[in-house]
Amino acid sequence: MARSAHDGHTLARVKAFSYRRVKNDERDCADLADLLRLGRLPEARVRAAAVRALREVTRHRHKVVGFRTSCKDQVHAVLARCGITVRHSDIFGRSGSGWLDELVLPAPYAGKVASLRALTGVPVGEIARLEEQAAGLLAGHQGYAAVRELPGIGPVLGAVIVAEIGDITRFGKPGQLCSWAGLTPRHRESDVKVIRGHVSKQGSRMLRWALAGAVQRQRREQAAGRPGRDHRPPRETGPRHRQDRCRPPAAHPGLLRHARRARPPRRPPGSMSCRPGRARGREVVCPPPPPSPMAGAAARTSL
Repeated sequence: MARSAHDGHTLARVKAFSYRRVKNDERDCADLADLLRLGRLPEARVRAAAVRALREVTRHRHKVVGFRTSCKDQVHAVLARCGITVRHSDIFGRSGSGWLDELVLPAPYAGKVASLRALTGVPVGEIARLEEQAAGLLAGHQGYAAVRELPGIGPVLGAVIVAEIGDITRFGKPGQLCSWAGLTPRHRESDVKVIRGHVSKQGSRMLRWALAGAVQRQRREQAAGRPGRDHRPPRETGPRHRQDRCRPPAAHPGLLRHARRARPPRRPPGSMSCRPGRARGREVVCPPPPPSPMAGAAARTSL
């Protein structure tokens, strides 16, 4: 069973405590006691033993895969440094490995590429072992089976999502889960000023990585013409769609030409024009401009 414990690292998140002149252990303990008495001290949830074991396996696999990816990236960097164009989609596959074997590199770069290729093959068995271990821990898990039914989620991403979320029953609604995962936008509001920024990214980074990977995989499957298990038809973009139906037609760029100027040209007196602000749908005769006082003074001076 999961249990909760109070988080003591909250003084840095409380703005009022940062303005204290004196900061020591005695003052910190007093402030934490006040927060606990008022019920405003955040709690950190301690996972169950099975969830912690699954999380250790999934996170360790992620580290091992990251190490293998780093070795492959370094091989690509060496080839780019030597000015060699790669014409294979995967230089670590069957054809790509043969191409690397026939490639002639200078002495320092050839040894580095050989070492990196040897290190790339080391984690393969470890990754397979960790995947089997995670599958054994998730045998008969109902939440894992439900997550696997979603499009774009395979055994690896499903294991990461289950391990990072843990007991999903502690969330009353989907919005709470999204807020805990850091997928909701920031909201800053004061009086009539409202600012909504990017997602908060306050939750588990592994969970956001898994969800983003699932979305990208689903989009790749749709682009390749392989619909997922729960594929939905694309949204209609024609006039029958509600957003497109309510959207006004685009204005001609010539209509805004005069508005962009500092002083739009005035029509001569007596000409016909349509002014939507005053009389929409009917023509209005432009009145003559009022006499300028400077013009009258100039006329009297000339006389």
